[in-house]
This record gives sequence, structure tokens and C-alpha cells, in this order.
Amino acid sequence: MKHLIRIALPVLVLPTLAVLPMFASAQLTGNVALTSNYKFRGQDQDMLGRNDYAKTSGFKPAIQGGLDYAFGESGFYVGNWNSSVNWLKGNSLESDFYGGYKFKAGPLDLDVGALTYVYPGNSSGNTTELYGSAGYTNEAIGSFTLKYSHTVSKDYFGYAGNKAGSGLKGTNTGYLNLAYSKEIVPKLTLKAAVGYTNMSSDIRSLGYKSYVDYNVGASYDLGNGLSLAGSVQGANKKSAYTAVSNPGVDFGFGTFGQATYSPNKARLIVTLTKTL
Repeated sequence: MKHLIRIALPVLVLPTLAVLPMFASAQLTGNVALTSNYKFRGQDQDMLGRNDYAKTSGFKPAIQGGLDYAFGESGFYVGNWNSSVNWLKGNSLESDFYGGYKFKAGPLDLDVGALTYVYPGNSSGNTTELYGSAGYTNEAIGSFTLKYSHTVSKDYFGYAGNKAGSGLKGTNTGYLNLAYSKEIVPKLTLKAAVGYTNMSSDIRSLGYKSYVDYNVGASYDLGNGLSLAGSVQGANKKSAYTAVSNPGVDFGFGTFGQATYSPNKARLIVTLTKTL
């Protein structure tokens, strides 16, 4: 845990301190969070354990935080979000940079933009996507948001191995997500989401399958910008995404005791968030 804090403090705290005087403007908002396990699209983002074998624990804490800036009432915005991670050798940070435009079309809240995921210590994971979403809110039934993200970079989180010279591409991998939320009692909000990752043909040729992820839980508003959320997150196609967690023993005529772990395994995740 101390290692995570040492990594994350320069990224999360220093930029925030630098812009504190600007928080008086409603255009700038920020957030800091501590989570028991960071999953992205249903997959664990903390995987490397002793000797680079996969971690099997459900408790893999991460520190996260970001800033968003809206350009007045124009609808344009930019932002940055960061998290401690541990799935790429030599890298311990994910830093996302994005910008877009929000506008209304009748009852729909629309949003289009671009987002790039940067892994400073190992650029093989770097990925860029274009996205678009449509949201609809009804006081009686809740809020729905449908979002599609389309990969335009040569790789998709390193799956194609393009940076290493595989000649394969993750371009055109797509992700479709439907999210729902509804305040069921004062301060308690039910949240659920389901997503589908359609891997590029090059990535599928390596044995990775397109898969469905899910996120079901609730959040409670503790007041003063503080909220506590709990959810079950995971994904299917576990057998297509595995890593060795225990190498076992090789007797020369076979390996015994080898074990694997899938980052798609369902986990109960608790997150405490402070909105600035």
C-alpha cells in the first residue's frame, strides 16, 4: 500500500495543489479515489506479482484521481485521469488524456471526443480511441447512457503486440457500453452497466476472444463530496484471458501443480471517492 501511495502522490496531489486557486471557478472539477481493485472493462489492472506471476487476490488497491475543465457554456471540455496499475513490466501508472464536446439534441445528452491512455514506463500499452455517447434521463425510471469507443491506435492495450514488431494491429477494436443509474432512496443510487469488447481480427487471431463485461452495484452519498460505492465487476470468456499464477514443478516428464488466473474473474469492489 505504501508503494502505491509513493507512486500516486506526485501524479494526483501535485497537479491538484497547482490548480487549487482555480477551483473557485465552476469550470474546473476534480476527484480523488481509493479502490479495493481497479478493473477496466471487466479486467484486473493489477496483475504482476512475485517473479511476474499473476496475482490471485481479490484485494488489489489502487489510488486514482483526475481533473476536468469545461470551457464555459460552449460544451467543450478537456480532462486528465490517473490510476496506479501493475500489468505492464516497468510501468506503474495509467494516465488518460481526453477532450470532447457535449451538447443536447432534444431529450438526449450527447458527447463526442477522443481519449488516449498513456503508460509512461512502458508505451506498448498506449491506446487511443474516439468515442460518442447518448444519455437519457427520466425522473421516474432513471438515467441511461449508451457509449461506443473505437480504437484508432495501432494497438489495443498491447494485445496485438504491435510495438514489439508483431505486424498485427488492434485498430478497429470497438467497445459498446450501456450504463444505468437510479436513486432508489435518498442518497443511495443503484448502478449497473454491461459492455461488449469486439477485438480486432488480428487480436482474435492470437486466441483472444471478444467478450462481455458487467458492473452491478450501488453508491451512497456521504455528503461534502464524499461517496462510497460497492459493486460486483467481471467478464465472461475467462479461459481466453489467463496468466500463470503458480508455475508448479517440472519433473522433466511433465509439469505438476501449475495454476492460472483470469483477470476477468468477478470481484466485489469497494471505492471511496472525494469530489473536489
